[in-house]
Amino acid sequence: MPQDRPAEHPSVDRLDRQLGFLVEVEKLKSVYRATPLADLSRPENSAEHSWTLALYALVLSDQAVPGVDVNRAIRMLLLHDIVEIDVGDVPIHSQNGTAHDSAATQAAEAAAADRIFSLLPRDLAEDLHATWAEFEANETPTAQYAKSLDRVQPVLLNHAGGGGSWIDYNVTLAQLDERVGAKVARGLPEVWARVRAAVLPWFQAHGRASAQAAEKSKTI
Repeated sequence: MPQDRPAEHPSVDRLDRQLGFLVEVEKLKSVYRATPLADLSRPENSAEHSWTLALYALVLSDQAVPGVDVNRAIRMLLLHDIVEIDVGDVPIHSQNGTAHDSAATQAAEAAAADRIFSLLPRDLAEDLHATWAEFEANETPTAQYAKSLDRVQPVLLNHAGGGGSWIDYNVTLAQLDERVGAKVARGLPEVWARVRAAVLPWFQAHGRASAQAAEKSKTI
C-alpha cells in the first residue's frame, strides 16, 4: 500500500466505503476470460473464476504442502483478479505468453490494486492489498498453493471443453508445461501429475505433443 495515500474524507463513513467497494467489484462479473466454460456456451467471467478457485482451495486442501494456510489462500483467490476490473484479462497463452507477465501488465495491475483497494477504509484497504500482493509475489507456501490452483483450473476447463482456448492460441504441450505446469507443480505436484496425464492424449491426438514433451509424462 503506498505510504502517501491521502487521508480519508471525514464525510464518508466506514460503511459507505465498504458498500462503495462492493458495488465497484461487481464489475468483475463483466470481465470475460479467454477460457470458455466446459459446455462452450460462453467465456468464463473473472468473478465466477474467482469463486471457483476459492472452492478449489477448500476441496483440494488435503493436497496442500506443509505451511499452507488454506483460509488465507481462499482470501487470496477471492481477491486475486479484482485488478482485472481496470486491466482486463491477459491470457497466459497470448503473444507467446510474454504479455501475461510483462512489466507493463504488472505495472497496470499494481495501479489498479492501488485504486480499487483505496475505496475501502484504511485498515481494510491495507489488509486486502497486502493479501493480493502476497499472492502476486508467489513466495510463501500459501501463495504458491493459491497460484497453483489459479493455473490448473483453466487446464481442467479446456480439457472438459475439448480444447477450449488451447485451440484458439494453438498451444502445444511444451508450452503448457512451461507456462502452466511448472507453476502448478510447485504448489500441487501430485495434482499436476494427474492432470497432465489426463490432458496428454488430447495434445497427442491434435499433433501438439512433441516426443520429448510426451516422454516427460513417464517421469512425472
